[in-house]
Amino acid sequence: MSPVFPTVREVLDLVPVRNGAPRLVAGTAGLDRPVRWVHIAEVPDIATLLGGGELVLTTGIGLPGDDAGLREFIGALADVGVSGLAVELGRRYVSGVPRVMAAAAERRGLPLIELRRGTPFVRITEAVHALIVDAQLTELRATEEIHQRFTELSVEGAEPAEVLRQAAELAGCPMVLENLSRQVLAYDPAGENAELLLDGWERHSRQIRPPGRTAYDPDSGWLVTTVGARGQDWGRLLLRWPATESTPPTRLTILIERAASTLALGRLIRRDAEGLERQIHRTLLTALIDHSRPVDEVALRAKALGVVLDRRHLVGVVVRHRADEPAGDAGTPDDEPAPARRGGRRDTDAEGPEAGPARLRDLAEAVSQAVRDAKLTALTSPLDDQAVGALLALPDPAAEEKALSAFAAALRRVRLDPAPAPAAPAAPAAPAARPARPLDAPDRPAGRAVASTSARPVDAPPRAAIVVAAGSGVGSLREARRSLIEARQVAEAARRDPRDLPCYRLPHVGLAGLLHLLRDEPRLQTFVERELGPLLAYDAQHPREQLLGTLRAYLEQGRNKSAGAAAAHLSRPAFYERLARIGRILDADLDSVDRCLSLHVALLALDAVRTP
Repeated sequence: MSPVFPTVREVLDLVPVRNGAPRLVAGTAGLDRPVRWVHIAEVPDIATLLGGGELVLTTGIGLPGDDAGLREFIGALADVGVSGLAVELGRRYVSGVPRVMAAAAERRGLPLIELRRGTPFVRITEAVHALIVDAQLTELRATEEIHQRFTELSVEGAEPAEVLRQAAELAGCPMVLENLSRQVLAYDPAGENAELLLDGWERHSRQIRPPGRTAYDPDSGWLVTTVGARGQDWGRLLLRWPATESTPPTRLTILIERAASTLALGRLIRRDAEGLERQIHRTLLTALIDHSRPVDEVALRAKALGVVLDRRHLVGVVVRHRADEPAGDAGTPDDEPAPARRGGRRDTDAEGPEAGPARLRDLAEAVSQAVRDAKLTALTSPLDDQAVGALLALPDPAAEEKALSAFAAALRRVRLDPAPAPAAPAAPAAPAARPARPLDAPDRPAGRAVASTSARPVDAPPRAAIVVAAGSGVGSLREARRSLIEARQVAEAARRDPRDLPCYRLPHVGLAGLLHLLRDEPRLQTFVERELGPLLAYDAQHPREQLLGTLRAYLEQGRNKSAGAAAAHLSRPAFYERLARIGRILDADLDSVDRCLSLHVALLALDAVRTP
């Protein structure tokens, strides 16, 4: 965007000035000075009446006749900061201005122009002032657009990357958002080379120290403002404006301050959500999985955040709870037995709608803490509503097993797993109140607790509430997606594994791992459709019933109908009726071991096919 005031060079291109046959005789270095106003003067002491930025027009009739007076006149104009001096020839000076005047102007870098043809000064002043007013109106419109654009972004709760994108678009200049440790949180190169922009950023940023909350550092060419609210500063927003182009126009100062306010407001709105650094981690991990950004850009942004992914051995890790987030009331079947309800709501709903997101945030924070405790480098972020992912960047493949063991041990120390239950009293005088479930305990359905308790000896320690799974290590960032997806599938399959391993790998999950490897095989997909297709079609037409879940509960409980009914939160008559309906739809004998084995494999294959 052009500055508010025209430069001396632009004034010389105006038609009324060109009609005067202008010739620059000195001060070429000052042609890019802005012209704030045009002033006509015929007295030698005019400098005391000026404020700087004026283009002075004169015929020279009142100027001193001696060399010393001319030098003093030029010096006074330069000291007050005028933009230039234009002298019309013909009245005082006929063939040209005195050489002593030109020499003095050249020494001070003051543009000195001869107007070799007579031209009314009023036309020059009208043209220049019209240009100034037009530029001011343009600036006003631009400022109004800035306010409107950032008001919309504030209302919409735009992400930092979008705020910087629109700010860079309005400014036409690169912009960088950094935290107080000089790590890049977001940036927009405005069409320039992003790698050159961010190369050695921390070292370069620490040299940019302008005074005040918003100021321009001419040595580095960056306009800087502090980002924060309520007395808590958390970053800086920087806009690059080359020092060769004078100071940034006022509207850029307005723009960067409005952008900083929008970023600060967005952080306040999201103060209960994940931090800004975690948002960037989520963006980068998501970009690797769904190919939404080039791999080189992901590597560059991660490096700017302090996580080097280039020339590293990368291992995808996924951590999730063994039990899914409790479902809401909407999916509660009408024939659910009374013991699974409390006052018309399921027991697992007692924590409220925020319990699931809060549990996921706690898990994400625990994973980040475990990475720090294990002294590892990684991108960490929730991958979906249930799982948290981490992409470990290791120096070499030999460090893989040691790093995974250290991470798993550190995660256990964060106390995500439930403590062993205290011994029950020998003979309670009255029925004990239901014990409070630990915050980090697995979320088991109410009807399933009896089956799991009876299946495990009383003295046996409980299984870990979480599953840690790792994919195969890869040697380049382009292969990281495969490692992350493999870890996610292993974590999903390991949820039902009766063992309690510190870290699950693909060989640990047996059949589920094999099906994961074959998930893109058309013959496996055909098998799933042949075995479960009619049931899937029925569920699509009757979304409230979801018989597939009933079949899953039955098969996962070893064809034990009582345990299956409890796991499905159904009364036994309702569960039996659903099983009979499933048998009719699939034309299958659900008492047949071979038929149920085939259906169970098809369910596992369906899970593998549906996993990205």
